[in-house]
This record gives sequence, C-alpha cells and structure tokens, in this order.
Amino acid sequence: MTQRRAPRPDTRSLLLLAAIVALVVASFATLDLQWRVFASAESLAAMARFGAEFFPPELAAPFVAKVVRAAGETLAMSLLGTALAALAGLALALLRRGRWLGRWLMNGLRAIPELVWATLLLLAAGLGPMTGTLALALHTAGVLGRLFGEAIENAPPGPAEALRAQGIDGWRVAAYATLPQVLPQLVSYTLYRWENNIRAAAVLGVVGAGGLGQMLAFHLGLFQMGRTATVLLAMIVLVLVVDAASVLARRMLMR
Repeated sequence: MTQRRAPRPDTRSLLLLAAIVALVVASFATLDLQWRVFASAESLAAMARFGAEFFPPELAAPFVAKVVRAAGETLAMSLLGTALAALAGLALALLRRGRWLGRWLMNGLRAIPELVWATLLLLAAGLGPMTGTLALALHTAGVLGRLFGEAIENAPPGPAEALRAQGIDGWRVAAYATLPQVLPQLVSYTLYRWENNIRAAAVLGVVGAGGLGQMLAFHLGLFQMGRTATVLLAMIVLVLVVDAASVLARRMLMR
C-alpha cells in the first residue's frame, strides 16, 4: 500500500501566518507594557487593598430590592434591543444581497460602539433605558445583518433554483426557500448576541442608560464599595443565567 502524504500548507497560508506573527511582535514592541511595575509588590498590595474594600457586600433588603429591579431593567433592555436588532439585521441582510447600500449601512452601524451610540442618543432620548435599548439595537443590527447576510449567501441554492424554475421569484424565493433553511442558524446568532448585549447593557448604564450599570456608576463614584459589590454580583448572576438559557435554547435548536 502506498502511504498518503500529509497535505502541505500553501504559500498564501504561510505568508498570512507570518504576517500575523509579525503584527503581534510589532504590537509588543510598540506598546509601553510595564509588566515589571504591574507585577511589583507595591502594585499587588494596592490591588489587594482595593479588592478588600468590596467586602462585605450590602445585603439590606431595600437595597437588594433596588438591585433586583435594576437587573430586570437591564434584562429587558438587552432582550428588546436584540429583538429590534434581529428584525433590522434581517432587513439589511436581504437588502445586502442586491445593493451596496445595505453593506454600507451594516458597516456603519457596527463600526460605532454601543457606548458611543448611547452618548449620541442621550441628546435625543435623554437619560433612561430607552437610550440603552436603542444603542444596543443600532450596533447589534449591523453585527447581525452581516452574520445573517453570510448565512443567506451560503445557503444551498437547490430549493431557490427549483422555485425559480417554476416561475417564482422575488421575496417569495427568500421566504419559502432560503430563510427556512437558515432559520436555526439565524436564531443561534441572535441568541449569542443576546448574551453579549447583557454585558453591554450593564456597561451602557454608566452613561445614564438605566439598569445595573447606572447603579454601578453611582455607587462607585461615591466610593460605596459594599453596594458596588452587590451590583457587581447581580451582574455576574444575570450574565450566568442568560448564558445558560441561551446555551440551552441553542442545543434545543440543534436537535
């Protein structure tokens, strides 16, 4: 029997790998990363003293009730923002297939971080969860639009060609042939972005967009470390719950 030779990487792959390694080395060379100062005994002691100030967390019933309400607000912001983004992203993905406008819109939406969107929207919507919800929806629409567009483009063309052969074209081809094939993948992308938006919604509260982030900024600014610790614990619990629910939903879709 003849032995099969292992496939060799092509020249383009090797050049790409070399370029990536060169960029990583250049990044270390150009950045002033003071690892010695960071790992010094004084720095570690200062971090330990600061971390000790978070204990014990504030567990008084009235304050915990406020934290629970803020967690619900953060959850609602992330859920509604992701739902709006999924609808807008699907529209952009379908628009992207035949026009350059959809691609430019998606690039622009996701190029601007959620925090910048929230800062801009504060002028129009003011303080509160509406600003955070819209900021999440705008940024995530660009991200999901890109992912949805690639999923639609990579869908097997057979069902669509069969409908076109029967004289059916336009939106009906996408509705009856393409979208049913990629729907589980679109839902999986949406659930994954919902996980990310939980974290983003918590951060957006720092600029006054409501939820746990707003409480975090307020109590941290007043150096109320015990209350800050309670808010941080609520963020961790909320992220863990949403991550678990998202993973479970994706597993059910893959069955």
